[in-house]
Amino acid sequence: MSAEAIPSERQQAVLDAVLELLVEKGDALTMTAVARRASCSKETLYKWFGDRDGLLSETVRWQASQVRAGNFDAQHLDSSALRDSLRDFAANWLSVISSRTSLALNRVAIGGAGSPPNTLGAIVLANGRFAIGERLKPVLEAGRAVGLLHFDDTEETFRTLFGLVARDVQVRLLLGEAIELKPDEILADAQRAVTQFFALYGARENPAKPGH
Repeated sequence: MSAEAIPSERQQAVLDAVLELLVEKGDALTMTAVARRASCSKETLYKWFGDRDGLLSETVRWQASQVRAGNFDAQHLDSSALRDSLRDFAANWLSVISSRTSLALNRVAIGGAGSPPNTLGAIVLANGRFAIGERLKPVLEAGRAVGLLHFDDTEETFRTLFGLVARDVQVRLLLGEAIELKPDEILADAQRAVTQFFALYGARENPAKPGH
């Protein structure tokens, strides 16, 4: 599959099966096990995804596609719309990274970090963190273009927002702490992160004139 292709419903079922197996078995994932769980042939898996790395790459992309940058109209972007878009992104992202499947995927990738080549780690970075960054950066740049945000480096600005949203929650979850993030708590955390982000990068709505 190409990076731009949207998986069919049948292919999505296969990717969901991969995520289930990662939760259950960790890195002990084989094409045979996926074919059995998804009730399809290995030949079909190879035709659709190429090989195990291709299957894992598409699985990570499928998981990361659940994190959306939020809807906005660049032609009519105001402070309220921008804040809502960033809040929706933050809440969506927190929901995804705290899910059992996301935690399992990241734990497997981290587990192989000390044994090069860490193929899954590279896949997770390229199709997860980096892809999500490229998805959100246009929102930040649209805010800067209309004078709602002030920053020089888009990547650094995204990393700041990323840190404000995640804090230490993902690390604690990955290490096994039993944190239950309820929807209202996730929304409150997302709103807090956006408020803090605007305190750092938001343009002053009524800047004082020189000498006043």
